[in-house]
Amino acid sequence: MTEARQITKDNAYEAVSPDDFEAMMNVERYNRRSGAFDKIISATHDHFWDPVDPRYIDFSEPFDQENEMMISPDLVPELTLPCFAALSEKEKIRFTNETARWMMSAILHGEQGALNLSASLCHILLDPGAQEYAANQAREEARHVTAFAAYVKSRWGKPLPVGETLGSLLSEMVNAKEVYKKIVGMQLLVEGLAMGTFATFFNTARDPLLVKLCQLAMTDEAFHHKFGKIWADRTIPKLTQEERDIIEDWAANVFQTLLFNLVNPEQKKVIYADFGLDWRIVQAEMLEAVTDEDRREGMKDAANVFRVLVKTLLKAGIITDRTKAFYAIYVDMDELKNEDDRMVGDDIAEQGIAFLKTVNFGAKKTAQTVAAE
Repeated sequence: MTEARQITKDNAYEAVSPDDFEAMMNVERYNRRSGAFDKIISATHDHFWDPVDPRYIDFSEPFDQENEMMISPDLVPELTLPCFAALSEKEKIRFTNETARWMMSAILHGEQGALNLSASLCHILLDPGAQEYAANQAREEARHVTAFAAYVKSRWGKPLPVGETLGSLLSEMVNAKEVYKKIVGMQLLVEGLAMGTFATFFNTARDPLLVKLCQLAMTDEAFHHKFGKIWADRTIPKLTQEERDIIEDWAANVFQTLLFNLVNPEQKKVIYADFGLDWRIVQAEMLEAVTDEDRREGMKDAANVFRVLVKTLLKAGIITDRTKAFYAIYVDMDELKNEDDRMVGDDIAEQGIAFLKTVNFGAKKTAQTVAAE
């Protein structure tokens, strides 16, 4: 890999080819450990949780899926379309809950992508501190895969296949050779998307188990997002104009792909047929019903996932006057610029960490006893 392709501006993010293990055994490397990530590594014990331990979360908690919506119907725009008018109330409940299944499946696939991407960073980052952080995140993403798989199993049996848009994007980031694509793509964009999504479910979901799961996941994701922020702080100010343009344009393209395709009816067609609906009719009605004005209105909500993404990129310095006008179509950029750096969900994550500290402190003696045995 060439230096220009990696766009490395800080030694903490220096990388080699994933098949260059010899570089990892360079004796000089071990003593060049950056302390940039020490705080988020050492804080790991504060937000430890075990998805197979019911003291943290109990996936046997029941929910009446036949008669109750698991998520707010406000998150299911199809319910307002003419082609859905003929559905009975029971069918509308079932469709809402199948939409929840589709959303949870997407989150599960996203967590798997985050796990693989974190592991891939371990293969290429030379700095022992950055490598330790990536290994730590891989462990946390692994518990998210376990947790969301358990939730999906408890409610529906198995997940739905990944949508083409999300699957392609995750594959691009996991397989990317460029560190900036992995960090901007996963640590800033996808983690930002996750924080917005989890905050929305925490605030509006009707299944208490889902509310609890999202808060637990947020206790980890808030730290993952900080890893990307450290990269931005150490990299963006040092970029040449050409390098900045490359990163800024790639991020804008990813944002556009997510905005117009992530919840496109074509991506959800797997669930329409079961209700006797043609996804192409749903898509046509959706295009007529949802306008740019609707998107702008939706992005006034602090928890709107796409607003969270724009704020994430803006605060990281990845939006400049070159691309500002594109985002300004949907969100007030001056308003975002004047907001503080706290992200939606930070308060929720902090409340979750406070709960975890009480559980982990009380469980410390038992855990040590088990370990000794």
